[in-house]
Amino acid sequence: MNDIIREIEAAQMKEEVSDFKVGDTVKVYAKVKEGNRERTQVFEGTVLKRQGGSSRETFTVRKLSNGVGVEKTWPLHSPIVEKVEVVRRGKVRRAKLYYLRARIGKAAKVKEKVQ
Repeated sequence: MNDIIREIEAAQMKEEVSDFKVGDTVKVYAKVKEGNRERTQVFEGTVLKRQGGSSRETFTVRKLSNGVGVEKTWPLHSPIVEKVEVVRRGKVRRAKLYYLRARIGKAAKVKEKVQ
């Protein structure tokens, strides 16, 4: 039974997935349907978490919009997500950055990783 599930999940996975980690600032290009039209909408923010595995893997991105924190969670292998573009790499020591929710202003920033 597990082999059948693995085969189905393998067929749904994308071949090319961009390499991003928690703490990175990313641009998520998502398809949005409005009536009979379809357009691409960009959501730029900091990756708070990546969880799950295989075709069920999801990631959460947080941004500030007019002073209000907005978080969105996307399935990584969803056809709605066109691509994920890394704007800058973040230097973090945690796997989940929930503490950023309570921070305001400069305290909510993640240090940039120097290469």
